[in-house]
Amino acid sequence: MSDDFTATLPRKRMGAAALLTDDQGRVLLVEPTYKDYWEIPGGSVEADESPYTAVVRELEEELGLPVHPGRLLVVDWVPPRPKRTEGLMMVFDGGILTPEQAAQIRLPAGELRSWAWSTEREAAQRLSELLARRIAAAARARAEGMVAYLENGFLVA
Repeated sequence: MSDDFTATLPRKRMGAAALLTDDQGRVLLVEPTYKDYWEIPGGSVEADESPYTAVVRELEEELGLPVHPGRLLVVDWVPPRPKRTEGLMMVFDGGILTPEQAAQIRLPAGELRSWAWSTEREAAQRLSELLARRIAAAARARAEGMVAYLENGFLVA
């Protein structure tokens, strides 16, 4: 049998992002030009690309920073909704940026309007509810040294 049966299996979209903080514990958020809410740096995993490779690429493209994230913090399965397929979103630990690193951030003008350090409260105001839950879970996972599995931003295990 020469056919690869895995080619017939369902496909899911994937995203990979990084939780980057400053020495005060504030999260780095970016403001896309094409959305009404902020996000953390990251993006879609391309065909035949690993999630880790995708987040490294996205950090370089979005911030102009050569950051190599640490461990996986969150896996979040997002159910399908109108005009969007289900997806698997991953958040890696991007570590703590120094003021010198933050000063080197360069945003792609056509994609990102601005960036800001945000407290958990400020992040909850800037992010969608789903992203706010995911980022809060990522911060907890980092603090507790664990990996969180979420569904639609809610902790499952």
